[in-house]
Amino acid sequence: QVQLVQSGGGSVQSGGSLRLSCVTSGATYKTYCMGWFRQVSGKEREGTLFVDSRGRTISADSVSDRFTISQDKDKNAMFLQMDRLKPEDTAMYYCAVAVGYICSDAPRAWSFDYWGQGTQVTVSS
Repeated sequence: QVQLVQSGGGSVQSGGSLRLSCVTSGATYKTYCMGWFRQVSGKEREGTLFVDSRGRTISADSVSDRFTISQDKDKNAMFLQMDRLKPEDTAMYYCAVAVGYICSDAPRAWSFDYWGQGTQVTVSS
């Protein structure tokens, strides 16, 4: 059974930085799309950054110049480096993996198979 365990997050002032980690266990896949969603209470889960097994990266316009996604394949880990954070980045952040295919141009939450437990990011002004 695939498990995704997240760490990182917390509270920071506007303009600060945070780093989220996501470690997967249980299985490895040759073809995949993995990345980070965020969700504010009462709203739909929003995609931020993704990377697939070909190394292609997809980013939302709202974070493309401030957030960076990376992987450590030897450790089955994925990271989200968030810089120049804004209050509107406040949300619960989830890592997720879709197996068997590469990322579409606009990954949707419904297409992902496995999810991390979520971690809160709070940015104060």
